[in-house]
Amino acid sequence: MTTTSRTSAHASAAGSLLIGGDLPVSRMGFGAMKLPARDWDGPACDPVQSVAVLRRAVELGVDHIDTAWFYFHEDVSANGLIRKALHPYRDDLVIATKVGPGRNPDGSWQDPARPEELRAAVHRNLRELGVDHLDLVYLRRMPSQESVAEVFAALAELREEGLIRHLGVSNVDAAQLAEAEAIAPVTAVQNRFSVLERSADDVALLADCTARGIAFVPFFPLGGSGVPDDPAIRRVAERHGATAAQVMVAWLLAVSPAILAIPGTSSPVHLEENVAAAALRLGAEDLAELEALAGA
Repeated sequence: MTTTSRTSAHASAAGSLLIGGDLPVSRMGFGAMKLPARDWDGPACDPVQSVAVLRRAVELGVDHIDTAWFYFHEDVSANGLIRKALHPYRDDLVIATKVGPGRNPDGSWQDPARPEELRAAVHRNLRELGVDHLDLVYLRRMPSQESVAEVFAALAELREEGLIRHLGVSNVDAAQLAEAEAIAPVTAVQNRFSVLERSADDVALLADCTARGIAFVPFFPLGGSGVPDDPAIRRVAERHGATAAQVMVAWLLAVSPAILAIPGTSSPVHLEENVAAAALRLGAEDLAELEALAGA
């Protein structure tokens, strides 16, 4: 059994992965969704603190930040905070972003983006982040979209133009991944996945990504609306002197070498705790107890 301090680890303790075979990142990354606000409708976060969290994340070895142009609250955007905190960017910092959904200035959601709107969204990301190309762009499929072919083809054209280095897909099933791969290489998949929320289809999709060297990046790795109070997770945490959130992140890192963890927060304390999970090693007893939750 390995016990780790809640706030002592470096992101590199999680090991690394090559996105697309040429972008090395630590498997412990950072999700930017909660930097502008704790939820889509608020309350707003302190932008000064959010900037400090980003800078501290990089100090702790985080070199993979996941964002999206539609991560904003009122006049504060995640992309703008990232640029303010970290631009000019370190050469080894990988920023992944997402396009697909649209939001109005008041925060309300629009219909899924059409190809020309995706192009505009990519250019918006470029402007907001202050870069001439994007490392990784996910097509975020909306529930109303059964096919991703037309919209993914629009992103593939931008990749051919040199504006995008690698392409990913988000919120997809195996058939939609295959549909995208028939158009252009897919280097990452971002689906909802956690120790408490994992469908049989996503377990199979993770196995396929692992076998083929495609990064699998779970969103809502801690549940999405607060860390759940689950007895099994609590028991494992107590054995290691860790937090429930740390156990949930450590489980993801243990499940597959293809997983990149991107827990997000606007809290400096929670950031330190999340990154420290990179060094938490769960034993066979822990993993068996947590695996049983899949059928709970």
